[in-house]
Amino acid sequence: MRTSFYTILFLFFFHVSNAQESTGSFIQILGIAQDGGYPHAGCKKNCCAMAWQHDSLQKFVVSFALVDPAAKKWWLFEATPDIKFQLQYFRDLTRGIYNYLPEGVFITHAHIGHYTGLAQFGREVMNTKELPVYVLPGMKDFLETNGPWSQLVKLKNILITPLKEDSVLLLTDRIRVKTFRVPHRDEFSETAGFKISSGNKVYLFIPDIDKWEKWNRNIIDEVKLADVALLDGTFYEGNELPERKISEVPHPLITETMELFKNEGDMVKSKIFFIHFNHTNPLLWNNEVKAEFKKQGWRIAEQGEVF
Repeated sequence: MRTSFYTILFLFFFHVSNAQESTGSFIQILGIAQDGGYPHAGCKKNCCAMAWQHDSLQKFVVSFALVDPAAKKWWLFEATPDIKFQLQYFRDLTRGIYNYLPEGVFITHAHIGHYTGLAQFGREVMNTKELPVYVLPGMKDFLETNGPWSQLVKLKNILITPLKEDSVLLLTDRIRVKTFRVPHRDEFSETAGFKISSGNKVYLFIPDIDKWEKWNRNIIDEVKLADVALLDGTFYEGNELPERKISEVPHPLITETMELFKNEGDMVKSKIFFIHFNHTNPLLWNNEVKAEFKKQGWRIAEQGEVF
C-alpha cells in the first residue's frame, strides 16, 4: 500500500506540473495593494495593525505576470517597490520553470508604486542588460530625463520601447497587448491601461483612473468585451481618509463602480476583479466586509491567483 500511495502521489504532482507547462497563456497576480503596499508606512490604525504582526497578511503592490508556457516566456506588468519579492514569488509559484527576469516590463505611469522598482535593474543591484521597458511617450521622456532612471537608460540596463496610444503589440503568436490612455493625476507622465488578448481570452487592466465618467470610453462596454477586468479598487468608500481630502487622490470608489454596474447581469459583474487596494480599504483587512461583498456577487483579485 505504501508503494501504491507514493506512486499515486508522484503521478499527481507529475500531472499538475505538466498541466501548468502545457496549458495556454495566463496571468498570475503578484500584488494587489496600492502604491504604499500593505501594511502602509506610518499606519498605526486598526487596518494595518494585524498585518504588522503577521507576515502572512502582508500584500505586495499591484502587479501581475503575463505568461506564455508554450514559448517559455513571461512579462511583468508594473515595476513596484516590491519587485525583488515579486520576482522571487513568481519563481516560487512556477517552480523555476521560467527565467528569473521577464522578457520585458510594461508600466502604466509615473506614480511610485508603478515604476520605482526599475531601480533594482541598475548596476547597484542586478545590472541587467537592455531589459525592454514598454511605456507611453510621456513616461519615456520622464525616464530618459530624470535621474536615477536616466542612468538605467545610459548604461543600457533597460531598453525603453515606446508604445503608441491605441496601438497593438504582438508579443508572441498568441499574445497581443493593446495600450490606451486613461485620465489620472498625470504630474510626470500620462497614464496607460492595457488590454491583453491571449488566445480567446481578453484581460483588461486599469489599476488607476480618476473617475469612469472622465474617460472617453464606456467602462461597461469595455468590461463586456473582456473576460477578466482588473479595475481600480483603491477606495471602498469616501470616508477612508478623514485626515485628507479624498478629492486630492481621485479614484472611482468601489461603491460608485458597483452602482454603475447595478443593472448589469451577473455574467458581466462576475468579470470584474477589483485591485490596487489602499491600506484603508476594508476589503484588505475586514473579513466580514469582504465576505458580504463576495456574497453580493462581487470579486477581488487575490495575490497568487491565476487567470
